[in-house]
Amino acid sequence: MSSVEAPSLRIVVLCPHFAPDTAPTGTVMTRIVQELAELGHELHVVTSLPWYRAHRIEPGWEGGVGRSEPTEWGSITRVHPFPGSDKRKLLRRAVGFAGFSALAGLAGVRAGGWFRKADAVLAMSPPLTLGLTGWLVGLTHRAPLVFNIQDVFPDAAVQTGALTNRRLIAIAGWLERVSYRRSRAITVLSDDLAANLAVKTDPAKLHVIPNFVDTSTIRPADRITPYRAELGIGAEPVVLYAGNVGFSQDLDLVVEAARRMPDITFLVNGDGSARAELQQAAAAIPNVRFAGYKPIERLPEVLATGDVHVVPLRAGLSAVSVPSKTYSSLAAARPVVASIDAGTEIPRLLTAAGAGVAVPPGDADAFAAELRALIDDPDRRAALGAAGRAWVEREASPAAVGRAYARLLASVARR
Repeated sequence: MSSVEAPSLRIVVLCPHFAPDTAPTGTVMTRIVQELAELGHELHVVTSLPWYRAHRIEPGWEGGVGRSEPTEWGSITRVHPFPGSDKRKLLRRAVGFAGFSALAGLAGVRAGGWFRKADAVLAMSPPLTLGLTGWLVGLTHRAPLVFNIQDVFPDAAVQTGALTNRRLIAIAGWLERVSYRRSRAITVLSDDLAANLAVKTDPAKLHVIPNFVDTSTIRPADRITPYRAELGIGAEPVVLYAGNVGFSQDLDLVVEAARRMPDITFLVNGDGSARAELQQAAAAIPNVRFAGYKPIERLPEVLATGDVHVVPLRAGLSAVSVPSKTYSSLAAARPVVASIDAGTEIPRLLTAAGAGVAVPPGDADAFAAELRALIDDPDRRAALGAAGRAWVEREASPAAVGRAYARLLASVARR
């Protein structure tokens, strides 16, 4: 590990996923921890047993409610996540989150040593329940809480109609307010998320630190991949959606575009609460293909399989969610067509990088037209892809994001 000019910090990290789990937020927090460790900090991670890919605990990790392991930079403690197979059952998910957060809290108290002084607690949301857990863990370690917000909950669930129970909304709103109030600092991924939270908490607490992409792992690669052969896809153009198949994503647009363009294969690579319904809607459209999550080491191959990547988000959700998968698409040198609110983070990113186009959310005609234009113009696809790759190499490196977290954690520890 390299040394840092500032004193080394002892940091307790609470997060729902961590390597080898395949969740995108797990990839994010794993790399943040790695970068902080490279800067010489001591970290004690409390997370779940790996479960994301199949929504059940992975083979080899079953048995017991948790396990701990030392690392060269501190330790990792993994506790039972109480996973549910149906993400649409929000009450069941809420109970699971609460159970996981309770176990994480107990593990957090002993992380790095029982009641031993720490410099900061870094907790990730979702789940929102880790905010209160992080504050309580911080009390035992006499450490301030830095709350990392990946999606603003319950706003996203309410806006998509996934959460309608008024009592659950009220409980989530109370938990959100308490978590923000007890946080010394709050990190968000974009100015849009910061504006959303600025009306709910002290704006001085808010810090915009975007996510990143590992450009050493995700690199431009040939479009004819072994993954195509595995799925029975030939050399024809492929439009790729890779990520969560939930109610925030307007994947009906993808199905409609596929219906209009039978000469193009549309690949939905991922899983989530809306997948069964989406597959039913696409059942009579033979050029729509579905595949589940692959091991994280195959992500570069999956991304290379698509000629054009899509980011469809329902109207109004850009203020509560940032599709960080866009950074991975740019790292793979693939152009992006986004269906998303104008003037928000992803359209600004695509314009700044010169890496794709954005159309209004829900506009099936504009979405299909932009896809067709890119599929028919391989030179333009290559130019947009190269521009996106150059941008992430300059602007979205893990090292830069790690340094930003290190500065913030050091500043809250000194207060």
